[in-house]
Amino acid sequence: MKAWKACCEDETHNSALVIPQNRTFLLKPLQFSGPCKSSNIHFKLAGKIVAPNKKQDWIGSHINAWLTFSYVNGLVITGDGQIDGQGSAWWSHPCLNHLHPSNLPGIRFSSYQNYQITRQALVFYRCNGLLLSGITHRNSPRVHIILSNCYDAVISNLRITAPATSPNTDGINVSGSRNVTVKDTYIGTGDDCIAVSGGSSFVNISGISCGPGHGISIGALGKGGRDQAEEIHVKNCTLRGTMTGVRIKSWQGGTGYARKISFEKIKLIDVNNPVIIDQFYCPRQINCQNSTSAVELSDIRYTSISGTSGTDQVINLSCSRSHGCTNISIERVYIKSTTPGKRVYAKCINAHGTWSHTVPDVKCLLP
Repeated sequence: MKAWKACCEDETHNSALVIPQNRTFLLKPLQFSGPCKSSNIHFKLAGKIVAPNKKQDWIGSHINAWLTFSYVNGLVITGDGQIDGQGSAWWSHPCLNHLHPSNLPGIRFSSYQNYQITRQALVFYRCNGLLLSGITHRNSPRVHIILSNCYDAVISNLRITAPATSPNTDGINVSGSRNVTVKDTYIGTGDDCIAVSGGSSFVNISGISCGPGHGISIGALGKGGRDQAEEIHVKNCTLRGTMTGVRIKSWQGGTGYARKISFEKIKLIDVNNPVIIDQFYCPRQINCQNSTSAVELSDIRYTSISGTSGTDQVINLSCSRSHGCTNISIERVYIKSTTPGKRVYAKCINAHGTWSHTVPDVKCLLP
C-alpha cells in the first residue's frame, strides 16, 4: 500500500508498481483508491497475488470485494503473473457462520449466525481508460472481475479459470460501463464466462474461448427496476461444453430496454441451450414474479452461428407475453445435435422477426 500511495501521488505521469517475478504476496482485502496525481499508473504483475484461504481471515475487512480499484484513470495492469482468489472455502457454503456483527463493520444483521457474503475478487469502479492484459486469474470466491461505471476499457489476453462446479464464479461482469472491449481471452468457470448488465453500452466482445461455464450473457436485466443496455456485440467466439450458449436474460417485472445486440460467427461445441432469450428468468424458481411489465428487447441479430448441442431445443426465444421481442434477425445459423441423427428444434414465445438459411427452421418466429 505504501508503493501504491507513492505511485498515486507521483506527478511524473509515468509511475509503476511492480509485483516481482518469483514472489508471492498474501493480501487481505484492499482498496486501491484514486483520484491520483499521475495520469498513468502501470501495475506490473510478474509474480503472484493470493487471497486468504480461510473465512476467518476476512473478518473485519471490506465485505464485498477482495481487491478494489476505484477512481483511478489511466490504470494499466499487465504481466504474465497470477491472481489466485483461493475461493474454495466459499463455494460449498457462501456464508460467515456464527460471527458477531461487530466483526463485520457497516453491515446490519437481522440474523448474523448465517450471513451470506458475495466475495468478488477484482473490482474496477469508475476507472476510465483501463487496460488489463496478460494475467492469469483463478479460483475467485465469487465473480472474478467486475467493471462498474468504467469508460473506455480494454481487457485482453487473460486466462480466467475455476472448477465447473464452483458457484457464481463468473469470469467478467460489465455493468454501467461504456466503450468496453473484451478480446482474445480464455474463460472457464462455474458461471457466465462474460455477463453484460444494465447501464452498459458499446461493449465489443471477440475472440473469447468459453467453457466450462454458462456461456456469454446479456443480463440478467430488470431485477428491482429499470435497466438499459444497447450496442452490445459478440463476435468470433468459441463455446465448448457450456450450460447455455449466447443468452439474453431478464426478470419479469422490470422495465427499460435492451437493443442493438448482435451475436456473429459463434462456434458451438456440445453446448446446451445454444441460442436463448429468457424473459422469464428466475434461476432458483422461488417467488418468481408473473408480471405484465418487462424489459423490452429489440434489434437482435444472430448471424453465422454453427456447431453442436447437447439439448434438442437449440433455439429458444421466450419473450414476454405482454412485451414481445421485435426485429429479431436469424441468418445462417446451423446447429445440430451432438448425437448423430437426433432431431433438434426451435421454440418461440411472442418473438417477432425474420429468419433465413437456418437449421432447424424457426417458423415459430412471428412477423
